[in-house]
Amino acid sequence: MSATPEELKTRIEAAIPGSRAEVSGDGHHFNAVVTAPAFSGLNRLAQHRLVYDVFGEEVGGRIHALAIKTHTTSEEA
Repeated sequence: MSATPEELKTRIEAAIPGSRAEVSGDGHHFNAVVTAPAFSGLNRLAQHRLVYDVFGEEVGGRIHALAIKTHTTSEEA
């Protein structure tokens, strides 16, 4: 069963407190822009790891590809 952008958005926002996610994709390849206060003080790699951890082994399988951009709430434009 393919994932949907709405499913990924819901799961990210549920797993990372205070986050807001915008997700687009075709069912296998996704782009996510995630803003969260939890990213404050973390480097980009650690921020991305928090998002990837939401999906675990699904990335590379059911979710073939996930491109991520992260922002802290203070970086928000």
